[in-house]
Amino acid sequence: MTTITSAARPRPGRALTYVLVIAIALAIAVPVAWVLLASLKGKSEFYGSPWTLPEGLHLQNYVDAFVTARMGHYFLTSVLVTVLGLVFVVAVSVPAAYVVARYEFRGRGLVEVALLAGLFVNVNYIVVPIFLMLVGWDRALVDVFPGGFFIDNPAVLSLVYAATSIPFTVYLLAAYFRSIPVDFEEAAALDGASRFQIMTRVMLPMARPALTTVLLFNFLAYWNDYIIALTLLPGEGKTLQVGLLNLMTAQKAAADYGRLYAGMVIVIVPVLIFYALIQRRLIEGMASGGVKG
Repeated sequence: MTTITSAARPRPGRALTYVLVIAIALAIAVPVAWVLLASLKGKSEFYGSPWTLPEGLHLQNYVDAFVTARMGHYFLTSVLVTVLGLVFVVAVSVPAAYVVARYEFRGRGLVEVALLAGLFVNVNYIVVPIFLMLVGWDRALVDVFPGGFFIDNPAVLSLVYAATSIPFTVYLLAAYFRSIPVDFEEAAALDGASRFQIMTRVMLPMARPALTTVLLFNFLAYWNDYIIALTLLPGEGKTLQVGLLNLMTAQKAAADYGRLYAGMVIVIVPVLIFYALIQRRLIEGMASGGVKG
């Protein structure tokens, strides 16, 4: 009599999981593909069925979005703000996380509690106090900077992004540093390495999966932000998200939807490219975190 092992038995739960994953993937991929195709259509094509393929490649939509709608200028501003924000947060969070994970000092517990509490603060709720604080600093320095310095400054916006994301970044990196055995640091110290060299040449390369994770999450937060950028950059130097909303309002009135969807593609593509570049490291970080936790 043949017996069926547990490995050979059908698993309805696994089949259901595959169905859900495929459904979620389609729910994400179909709208993205639809926006991409719509960005290549001419004006007259939008009055027919929305599911028809474009009759030609109307690349003029992208030219109009980049030049006429100034999406190219907004794109450069977003890149500058995002890159600076990532540099600031990594430069501060990596040493801070290493100190919290490896050093014993007075008030360490209080610092960890403060970092944990910072995870629950939604920056969108405190954007008005931040704005008023920066306006007050501009008023205090009006003799030095008559045109203002803190408001409508992309570098200051990057600092705000980095400061508000430090709790999450330090908390995650510190947890990963703690999972690394101390033996590696002791071996490096015996070879004459300083604390800074141990952190940068030993700990940081081993923490690449965790560093990749925080880079991705912070990149998405900075790139997709709208409220803080709208509040702190009220002038012409808008970020891509704010410029996209302005484009959306203008193109709805002009019925030029091709240019609008081209602007959406300009916003989406950098995120997809960034994720494609680091997705392997991100999966490694999730896998190692699951094993070590």
